Amino acid sequence: MTEVTSPASGGPAPHENAELPPEVFRQTVEHAPIAISITDLKANILYANRAFSSITGYDGAEVIGRNESILSNGTTPRLAYRALWSRLAQKKPWSGVLVNRRKDASLYLAELTVAPVLDEDERTVYYLGMHRDTSEQHELEQRVSNQRLMIEAVVNASPAAMVVMDDEQRVVLSNPSFRRLASELTADCTAESLVTLLRDNLAAPIEALERQGATFSGKEISFDLGGRSPRWLACHGMAIHVGDERAQLFFTPGEQRYLLLTLNDISELRQQQQDSQLNALKALMAEEGLLDGMRETFNGAIHRLQGPVNLISAATRMLERRLGDKAENDPVLAAMREASAAGMEALENLSGSIPLRIAEAKMPVNVNQLIREVITLCTDSLLAQGIVVDWQPALRLPWVLGAESRLRSMIKQLVDNAIEAMSQGHIQRRELFISTRVENQQVVRMEISDSGPGVPAELALKIFQPFFSTKPPHRAGRGMGLAMAQEIVIEHAGMLHIDGDYHEGCRMVVELPFAAAG
Repeated sequence: MTEVTSPASGGPAPHENAELPPEVFRQTVEHAPIAISITDLKANILYANRAFSSITGYDGAEVIGRNESILSNGTTPRLAYRALWSRLAQKKPWSGVLVNRRKDASLYLAELTVAPVLDEDERTVYYLGMHRDTSEQHELEQRVSNQRLMIEAVVNASPAAMVVMDDEQRVVLSNPSFRRLASELTADCTAESLVTLLRDNLAAPIEALERQGATFSGKEISFDLGGRSPRWLACHGMAIHVGDERAQLFFTPGEQRYLLLTLNDISELRQQQQDSQLNALKALMAEEGLLDGMRETFNGAIHRLQGPVNLISAATRMLERRLGDKAENDPVLAAMREASAAGMEALENLSGSIPLRIAEAKMPVNVNQLIREVITLCTDSLLAQGIVVDWQPALRLPWVLGAESRLRSMIKQLVDNAIEAMSQGHIQRRELFISTRVENQQVVRMEISDSGPGVPAELALKIFQPFFSTKPPHRAGRGMGLAMAQEIVIEHAGMLHIDGDYHEGCRMVVELPFAAAG
């Protein structure tokens, strides 16, 4: 205990070691803030202090001689009373909670301690009872508990994923939706790993939240889950400020800050938007395909016409040298000159008729997303040919800077080429394997492998030449598909080639740098 000193002298209080008068004890008990009663061995009340009267409603004179059972309401389990008397029989105190009844019949919760009073021979002569009304405290604790249970029920039932972190970035609370999301997006299925993943994707907003408590809302991030549709999340963050619970800070209140992250899965909404975009994309690619077909047709006509025109021009020059001075009056030479001029004019007209390609700005492009779109666009063709697709994209692929529609067209040309290679009647195993990965931390590598007849080594370079085709004559196309794909890859500072080590068909390899020069 703290030493008591005299207010006047500052030294020890007078009579510090002297025995206190009985009146001091009586007054202390009388004015104690808790109800105190003394009973005989049959629980008949011999004494009750002021707090007893204040809590129970009975005056001191009313209870003297009456049994403590006047406070019993009959709702306290008998087991509690048996435990009480059992402890007293052992000359040991008992503490517990009873439901008591006041004089006005109202009920209250009594936190009670009953202790035996022993004489010099260690015999019980009285019982000392002390209790206080804890009804309000119990109601408050129960209300807090109920509110906690309701909040937990709401949080746990919420479809939104929620996580709370302390100032050391440790997870202190996460609801089932968050833990379920962690099992779907992380390798070890832990809430901590998902928090790390979120911090990687929301570095700036979370940093501002931690440093300044700056709330953020509606930040969208996506996770590519391989062959399945990507997962889109709308993220919200806020700071929660609470008082410090440590006892040493009672007189100097402190504050603790927690971070709450809420994640709403908007994948279905994004999928609907992408379906709408895909329908528009089909129309756009159909138009681009028509224009590409027209360009290819004109280029093919120019290619075929260029040879005869060049021959006529060469023959005209040879005949001019042979005739010498007689060239001006020779009718054959005049006809050849007219034919050459007509041919050149036709070539110019054809060149001028080729539809122009509108320049497309380069932007960050997700190659996995383009492949997903192309596979969806080619679904009917794949099903018609009985082709099984095995797609293994990288889980998180860096963006490539490029023209989105041009890259999509390139991928479709390669997929169409693979489908056509496997559509021959004698091909029994029809499998299309597509994969993406990061190569040497510099490029995105895409592989498109088919189980078709493959390409002979001596033709590995020729197939990228315009108008060259390995198809049988009766099935030969215009032969510009791979040439166009090569052109697009070169535009993006990449490489397109055939994997010479692949012998189960044909494997096309595309390598695109993370940030190709514009």
